[in-house]
Amino acid sequence: MKINKKVLAGVLCLSLVAAVGCGQEKTVDSSSSQKQEQKKAADEIAGVSLDQPIKVDKEAKTVTVLTKVNGKYFNEATRHASVFSEGSNGTKSVFTSYGTPEDFLQGLLDIGAEAGNNMTPENATETTVEGSPIKMEVTWAGADKTYDVNEVIKDSNGKKIDFKFGGNLERAKNKKTGCLTCLDSCPVGIVSNAAYTYGAVEKRNEVTFTGNADVLPEDGTYVATIYSISK
Repeated sequence: MKINKKVLAGVLCLSLVAAVGCGQEKTVDSSSSQKQEQKKAADEIAGVSLDQPIKVDKEAKTVTVLTKVNGKYFNEATRHASVFSEGSNGTKSVFTSYGTPEDFLQGLLDIGAEAGNNMTPENATETTVEGSPIKMEVTWAGADKTYDVNEVIKDSNGKKIDFKFGGNLERAKNKKTGCLTCLDSCPVGIVSNAAYTYGAVEKRNEVTFTGNADVLPEDGTYVATIYSISK
């Protein structure tokens, strides 16, 4: 039986196209998967990521929040330790947070912390924040250890940061500043520093706070901020 050469050529051509097409499809899928893995590896640290910026571990009694180092405050002073990226103060902190104040507050309640809710705009300059004492630690990919907040943020007076769970949920919702942790006592921030009354940094110049460039990684590095109740 004679085989039509034109028919045979057509069959071979279609087979070649199909084979090449399949190969291209696999390449695209592989490349897409690789990019997703790279993205995940770039922002995931200590169980938090851009997809899951807050992790509450009730057994370990920790609240972990994904943040990013803001190198601006290695050299400039600020009264903000950590602020939600979409808040009005989102660019004014040593650590830019990807978790909201509302979720952060709920996480602290979930691990058994008690909010002080003792501060108001009227008493802020004369009252220090109350509530459960809060320990804040920081770590990142390649870090030698998990660092205490007092190792990564410098107080010009040499005082230790004394974080307390202030609460302030309704004020935080209304003001929309995004403040998670403030470096003087604050009637808006969820957690703030009982070592100073409100206005100590920006109004009375009693103290300056800066990020410790000798310890922290470079600007833009993703880090995990880990909160627990101090013992």
